[in-house]
Amino acid sequence: MLSFAEALKRVLDGVEPLGAERVGLRAAAGRVLARDVVASTPLPRFDYSAMDGYAVHSRDFEGPGPWRLPLTAESRAGMSPAPLARGGAARIFTGALLPSGADAVVAQEDTRAGADGIGFELAPHPGQHIRRRGEDLAEGVTALRAGLRLGAQQLGLAAALDEVDLLVARRPRVSIICTGDELRAVGRPGPVHSIPESNGLSVAIESERVGARAELAELAGDDTARMAAAFAELLGATDLLVTIGGVSVGDYDVVRPALEAAGASLDFWRVQIKPGRPLAFGRCGKTRILGLPGNPASAQLTFLLFGVPLLRALQGERATFPRFHPARLVSELRQKPGRLGFYRGVLEADGVRPLGNQASGSVVGLSEANALIAVPAESHGYGAGDVVQILRLDEL
Repeated sequence: MLSFAEALKRVLDGVEPLGAERVGLRAAAGRVLARDVVASTPLPRFDYSAMDGYAVHSRDFEGPGPWRLPLTAESRAGMSPAPLARGGAARIFTGALLPSGADAVVAQEDTRAGADGIGFELAPHPGQHIRRRGEDLAEGVTALRAGLRLGAQQLGLAAALDEVDLLVARRPRVSIICTGDELRAVGRPGPVHSIPESNGLSVAIESERVGARAELAELAGDDTARMAAAFAELLGATDLLVTIGGVSVGDYDVVRPALEAAGASLDFWRVQIKPGRPLAFGRCGKTRILGLPGNPASAQLTFLLFGVPLLRALQGERATFPRFHPARLVSELRQKPGRLGFYRGVLEADGVRPLGNQASGSVVGLSEANALIAVPAESHGYGAGDVVQILRLDEL
């Protein structure tokens, strides 16, 4: 069996972005930037006032105060003010262009307006309450780097730079096929021993969450020939083929021979983790293949640990796998040594609490968990109060 680190390395080895397309800013939300955005204009674009008040020449405040200056001009947002002559003050509002000649702004609350002008008790210093052209971002500087997943704040910056559209990574195509004679579609009638298929939905949603296009194929049974035909139809037409179930060593676990019959080459099919030991990875041409175990916790967690990083890498995202965080264990967590354990837990204010049911077939625990607690393969586990390493599910 491969270690988790080695298996993840093999999955990500040699992955290159799939290509790029240009889309509008709203359509770019959640996509990965494929080319640096270089500022074609400085931010701010001009010197402006950070306060409502009065623009002045600081040299008009030499000698003892207080001082009084006549009101000679006005500047508000959206207008171009006249130059400010020495010895006068310009009424100015937040965000308004600084009149040429002015080098300071005095806040309104620090002045006294009268019929004969504006009174000042304190002398301003040059640059006071002024936001300078380019102080946030200079022209020609890289504003957004390729490999960044774009959110509202990044796209707001792009809009501020007058970018109409952006070059983003192509969305990977993911095809998901669930195997097993026991499965039926949700809501469809079936025998008492049948199971509504739920893993495919979860994998599709996780795929789309990180920018992929996911399609659920028809449910496949446990017949090798039928399964191989279904795989052959999908291989080459998709970037990632995800199979769920039938990847272990049982008499009816026919995914591996069916994949090989369809022309796929498997790199590995067992990983030293729990849940999720029977995990297969391979390729057929440009299509990568990820064979997940059938138990819900195993299938969904292994897709988070391997499938999601792969989809991120296929889009050129820089952060393909999150870092582990330290957390204090609220209650003890024990295991039999041998495999790296990823245990479902709930991260709370006082630490991380392991969930009671860690069975690989439990879907309830997955719906409650917001963290995975990592227990090294050689460890017997931890006691309450010990510091453990966790992965936050929202970061995966």
